[in-house]
Amino acid sequence: MGGIARPWSDEHNERGCQFDQIVGSSPALESVLAEVERVARTDSTVLVLGETGTGKELIAHGIHNLSARRGRPFVKLNCAAIPFDLLESELFGHEKGAFTGAVAQKIGRFEMADSGTLFLDEIGDLPLALQPKLLRVLQEQEFERLGSGRTHHINVRLVAATHRDLAQMAARNEFRSDLYYRLNVFPILIPPLRERGEDICQLVEHFVEVFSKRLGRRIEQIPETTMNAFIAYHWPGNVRELQNLIERAVIRSDDGVLPNPLPPPQRTSIPRVAPQGTFREHEVALILQTLRAAGGLIGGPQGAAARLGLKRTTLLSKMKSLGIFRPRQRPMSEFDQELTT
Repeated sequence: MGGIARPWSDEHNERGCQFDQIVGSSPALESVLAEVERVARTDSTVLVLGETGTGKELIAHGIHNLSARRGRPFVKLNCAAIPFDLLESELFGHEKGAFTGAVAQKIGRFEMADSGTLFLDEIGDLPLALQPKLLRVLQEQEFERLGSGRTHHINVRLVAATHRDLAQMAARNEFRSDLYYRLNVFPILIPPLRERGEDICQLVEHFVEVFSKRLGRRIEQIPETTMNAFIAYHWPGNVRELQNLIERAVIRSDDGVLPNPLPPPQRTSIPRVAPQGTFREHEVALILQTLRAAGGLIGGPQGAAARLGLKRTTLLSKMKSLGIFRPRQRPMSEFDQELTT
């Protein structure tokens, strides 16, 4: 999972041992870690929220490491990665002969995590049919293996994570509201990387060091232009994307210099308008030029509206207010005559 990593100063040594591999010192990250420290010493259920690649599993590890359960099992399961017909068995286990292919007894993740912490990632992908059973375990701390009538009592602390909006899912009856409220005891929202700009330089240096050692490549210089490109980038894939791009850059490095692995910025296909005349004239000229470039097409991915970054209805309204008539099977050279004043 995409990580957040942190080089700790002496004053953070003890704390850094608990937040293994967590890197950064931005106010946004510090706020998250303060919440982790606050809830870790309780046995309350925690719901970790955040976009894909923000480091939710590392936060779950931090909660476990700071809790009284440290040294006990930390068991994890990605609910989106297990087929539906196997997920119940993965969670609760089964007895030999419970179903076709059950040739031996299997211990489930809840039983494995007894006295420790169970981390259920992508909890928003848990099938509705299994949600009542999960709710019962959380409320009663007991369950039965598939194919068995024997009740097993456990002592498990649950940390769940998702990138989905469970509240909206519950409102649409796509997720049980009672389970949502039971999971949402102590929510922790991890900010996306674009809101942690102060951490980017530390993260880049950290991952360069990690992959230099792992790949046997010596990186002696990170050009300022490359670092500035990292800082300016939007990071839709968050820290996981940064980590993967740094690995790619280290592989492609020559002479100890880290290249910029980011794609070049997209260039607009809208022709420039000469800076003269009134604002209205500029706007009219820009729309006419864009209509010509789009072959008269207004809607669609290649239409004038998309090229201008506008909705189709917005462009039509603007054209009407400027007196630009919608073209109807007429040569593009005649567009300039369509302006009425």
